[in-house]
Amino acid sequence: MLQLDISYAQFGVRPPVTKPIPEFYIEMGGENMRQMVSDHYDGIKESEIAHLFPQNGAEFEEAKEHSADFFIQICGGPAYFSQKRGAPQMIGRHAPFAITPKAREVWLELYKPVLLALRDKKGVTETSLQSFWNYLNIFSIWMINTNE
Repeated sequence: MLQLDISYAQFGVRPPVTKPIPEFYIEMGGENMRQMVSDHYDGIKESEIAHLFPQNGAEFEEAKEHSADFFIQICGGPAYFSQKRGAPQMIGRHAPFAITPKAREVWLELYKPVLLALRDKKGVTETSLQSFWNYLNIFSIWMINTNE
């Protein structure tokens, strides 16, 4: 059974991160990865953390593309992110934004229905989805840069 629990994030602590299993990208493919990110961002646009994301429509779509490129790369697909933007350096890229533990929780909560839809509508296995969730859950702790 898929466990989409959100781990406690102690400010300033970066626990070890494990990348998703290769099967996740194999099951998803690039287009489904892009759609997953797009669906997640569409939820963000209507959320309490929308202010952390571009407000301009074209810039918002570009942010979706950057995020999808990153996740495709981290999950074992082509290195689109590095080819277009250089090394990920995600902590530095997120530094200009006040990412609190609460903002992280909202971001993760918005991924839950997206992942459940992948299981229910696309047939992505729970093993693969759990692997991706486990990555998101811990990696997102690294992005926290502002205490509540």
